[in-house]
Amino acid sequence: MKWLSAGVVALVMLAACAPADPFPEGFDGTVLVARGDRIASCRGSCDTAYDIMSITKQFTAAAILKLETMGRLRTGEPISAYLGPVPEDKRRIAVHHLLTHTAGLVEGLGADYEPVTRDAMLAGALGSRLVAAPGKEFHYSNLGYSVLAAIVEKVSGLGYERFLARHLFAPAGMGSTGYVLPRWSRVAVEYDGQGNSVGRPYEHPWAADGPYWNLRGNGGMLSTARDMFRWHRALTGDAVLPAGARARLFTPYVPTQEPGESYAYGWNILRRAAWHDGGNDWSAASFARSLDGEAMVFWVTNRAQRWKLEEREPDLTLGLLR
Repeated sequence: MKWLSAGVVALVMLAACAPADPFPEGFDGTVLVARGDRIASCRGSCDTAYDIMSITKQFTAAAILKLETMGRLRTGEPISAYLGPVPEDKRRIAVHHLLTHTAGLVEGLGADYEPVTRDAMLAGALGSRLVAAPGKEFHYSNLGYSVLAAIVEKVSGLGYERFLARHLFAPAGMGSTGYVLPRWSRVAVEYDGQGNSVGRPYEHPWAADGPYWNLRGNGGMLSTARDMFRWHRALTGDAVLPAGARARLFTPYVPTQEPGESYAYGWNILRRAAWHDGGNDWSAASFARSLDGEAMVFWVTNRAQRWKLEEREPDLTLGLLR
């Protein structure tokens, strides 16, 4: 879900003073603002883990670039180099196309919590009908990022979460981000529009090692506001990726459907800002940072329907950046 106003995102790099607090009293969630190398404000619990939903995609993209820096793959290579033989209409799909939502794959193949294995997801993806020729058009695809997660596993020989934990989260100091590997102490319960609990994310149908494959790699990651700040700081140095790979992570490769906006690798880019949001039936989150690393905003709620954030989010974020 793309709820973040493009015009508001462009203001991230202009934030220079302590934030106002535009979120209503009793807001269910957490709001963190960082300036430079410090947290300027954190309202709510900085150490409660929430489902960050599609913000997960930037971790998958970083994992692919990490494998490339390790000499294990090349983003310009066709996916058949890593998945084996593919149908004729998929032979021109490169890893780069999956990263930029230009592979022509459909948005998804089923419900997030449907018990789909990796092999079944890949069979569905490779057997699906393309919505556009590879490389021709931007079509946002959760499925494409699940295929990327499968490539991470096949190339690295590790499970998707284990690769991220070892090569991204540990170097960044992120001990409270993952699916099942962290020792969770505080995880937010999610609520529907009537205020009924739907449980914690991992209390939905999951496999033993995390979400099933309609969700894995494209969403479902749990993290805290403090860990998202650590991720933001890691992206300003070489702890996770060298400078060249970080530059590619934020290169605006292809226009999206939003005016003036482009998609990079797991990030939307507008002028000098990068952002991504996420949403499901219960929660919503948004993460934005200036490309120079000088400002960052992250907020998340486990009662998205209560606050009607699709209507209010731009005003809320603007208040934080004043």
